[in-house]
Amino acid sequence: MTARDARGPVPIVGAAVPHESAAGHVTGAALYTDDLLARYPGLLHAWPVLSPHAHARLLSLDTAPALEVPRVVTVLTSADVPGEGDTGPARRDEPLFPDEVMFHHQPVAWVLAETLDDAQRGAARVIAEYEELPAILTIDDAIAHDAYLAGPFRITRGDVGAVETCALQCTGELRIGGQEHFYLETQAALAWLDETDGVALHSSTQHPSETQEVVARVLGVPRHRVTVECLRMGGGFGGKETQASAWAAIAALAAWKTKCPVRVRLTRQLDMALTGKRHPYLARYEAGFAKDGTLQALRLSLWSDGGYSLDLSTAIMWRSMFHCDNAYHLRAVDVVGYVCRTHKTSQTALRGFGGPQGMVVIEEILAQAAARLGLPADTIRERNFYRPGDTSHYGQPVEGAERLATIWTMLKETSDFDRRRAEVTAFNAGSPHLKRGLAITPAKFGISFTATFYNQGSALVLVYRDGSVQVNHGGTEMGQGLFTKVRQIAAGALGVSADRVRLMPTRTDKVPNTSATAASSGTDLNGAAVEDACRQIIARLTTVAAGILECDPSMVRISSGLVSGGGRSVPFADVCEAAYHARVPLFAQGFYRTPGIHFDPATGQGHPFYYFTYGAAVSEVEVDRFTGAHRLRRVDILQDVGDAISPIVDRGQIEGGFIQGAGWLTVEDLLWDGEGRLATGSASTYKLPSWSEVPERFEVAFLPRATQPGVVSGSKAVGEPPLMLAISVREALRDAVAAFGDRNGAARPVVTFDSPATPERVFFAIQAHVR
Repeated sequence: MTARDARGPVPIVGAAVPHESAAGHVTGAALYTDDLLARYPGLLHAWPVLSPHAHARLLSLDTAPALEVPRVVTVLTSADVPGEGDTGPARRDEPLFPDEVMFHHQPVAWVLAETLDDAQRGAARVIAEYEELPAILTIDDAIAHDAYLAGPFRITRGDVGAVETCALQCTGELRIGGQEHFYLETQAALAWLDETDGVALHSSTQHPSETQEVVARVLGVPRHRVTVECLRMGGGFGGKETQASAWAAIAALAAWKTKCPVRVRLTRQLDMALTGKRHPYLARYEAGFAKDGTLQALRLSLWSDGGYSLDLSTAIMWRSMFHCDNAYHLRAVDVVGYVCRTHKTSQTALRGFGGPQGMVVIEEILAQAAARLGLPADTIRERNFYRPGDTSHYGQPVEGAERLATIWTMLKETSDFDRRRAEVTAFNAGSPHLKRGLAITPAKFGISFTATFYNQGSALVLVYRDGSVQVNHGGTEMGQGLFTKVRQIAAGALGVSADRVRLMPTRTDKVPNTSATAASSGTDLNGAAVEDACRQIIARLTTVAAGILECDPSMVRISSGLVSGGGRSVPFADVCEAAYHARVPLFAQGFYRTPGIHFDPATGQGHPFYYFTYGAAVSEVEVDRFTGAHRLRRVDILQDVGDAISPIVDRGQIEGGFIQGAGWLTVEDLLWDGEGRLATGSASTYKLPSWSEVPERFEVAFLPRATQPGVVSGSKAVGEPPLMLAISVREALRDAVAAFGDRNGAARPVVTFDSPATPERVFFAIQAHVR
């Protein structure tokens, strides 16, 4: 369907329209959960009582002194929980009020007061006594103490014993750091008792249905007594998929007890101290290569730091194991994964959901092999690409594999890769203290939830008599542009202009039993469900319009707000009015379930992804010998997005995802001290990518003629895949460091460094190779 401007009909789906809330974002008019406080007179503020230990037994808790603080109303403890005092999403292993403290700063009680200052003063007066216990703070400690949350998990194919007979064997280990979400809006929830004996919440959550379920569980009530609304989020990145529920549960429990509205909002320091991160990883590998650089066999063991509870760590480890191939055919492989238990916050989803860690490892292995064989890194990568007809190590056909070679060839041409390689070599030859590096890396990423039952979307579309439209669906908007895309899908499907379509806040009383907005599948699931509902409505309106226009229904066309047929046209609104008078329903529920996906964890085989996205990036860096400081000079990206529904949104996701990935791999270094306290717990100590990390030249292009069959509007997911393209920055840094070790045409050194490649790590890598 199309809209119309001065030039005539133009498509709505595929149009480069601004984000639907762009003006609100830049002017401050867009409202978030914590902007709604004035609507709730008598609001109480909650503040936690924090444990000073990473691991301890709570011996006693004296809350009486807090109640002596003026305007403190009450203190929440385990005695106030009418239902189940646990918010764990996978296991019941996340107590709201723990008897055994499992990470530094874990809340043991919450103080409620009329002002935030009073709540904080009250929390400082609570007297808690602890018996400190030994704490496990690293993956190595967890392995030594056999402390695991889950695993081992295994995927195996072929004879990995071939490693020992290969022309080249590469063995080693790689440590990969975690990452803080650092969403602009910290965790927040507002709860109150509504006028129908229910509990209502505004929550900054990516998964309103799970937040509803957790709140109902804590209160001991059926889910229909709890309504959760997500107006919008100021960022999520996976950090609000499961971990928003605990704060909503505290707000709801407090409202239940006091009968007053209650606000829970974490400060930046509290948010960083109390919420999970991207999982740190340890990888150990043995890989065998032929002389031409083809990978023959791989043994790989992965350990993740899961923190104190399971959260989503099992699924995250599986995705790491699925993606340890990246874009490469693993002929023989044995990959094993373990989730370690440590006394830290429960680590959780973050953009890529374990895939990035697995992909960094295989790129590390190929880079080492290239150096040892004296081959260009881009050559060895290309020689190991999946080809049409190949299957993954978990048994799924790699459909669309031909796009890898197409993207690789196109990007090398458009980025002038070969010419720039020569320029970098010439620059390095004449520059002893500054070296440049250039690298190209691919990315193949599977799209779908690996938990099959999450791959469903629902919608409720309402058309009013005046032809205006409300759209409700189960996805949440966190700035990523989901609502912009869904608005375009609905407008296109109904044949009206986008300004006639209003996207409503996500609410559990409008669309129930929804999946999280995660796994890059928000548009695939919810957009398809909205399209299904719109088709139902159009089918009914077509029959009504045929009667008005006195033509066969097959002749009816709806476009640009007009309904045409038989040589006549009437406004869309007139047909809606006629449908109402004819008692034809002007609303519909839409539903979509992703077809053909399955996976058996017992065998490590299946078809867990509906399709793969493909992309590649070329990055060029410059490194200072004396400090290890580096800058990103240029980035060229070619990404397969299918047929873009909203090109501006997709471009923003690619640019933002890449920079977030570059931050994880180069500057964002999570550190804990010996007491288990997060040492990089604020913006002053945790380095984030900023304008200085944005490349001087940043070229982004979409793969042309890339329609994806079977997906709404032929589009492809774009949320997570671009993050992994930032591995090209890490590989360009490796290339630059190796250049410091060049000696009169001798073989380049084999450069290794853990992740992130901070200036310190880069400096010491240079020292290891410069003599």
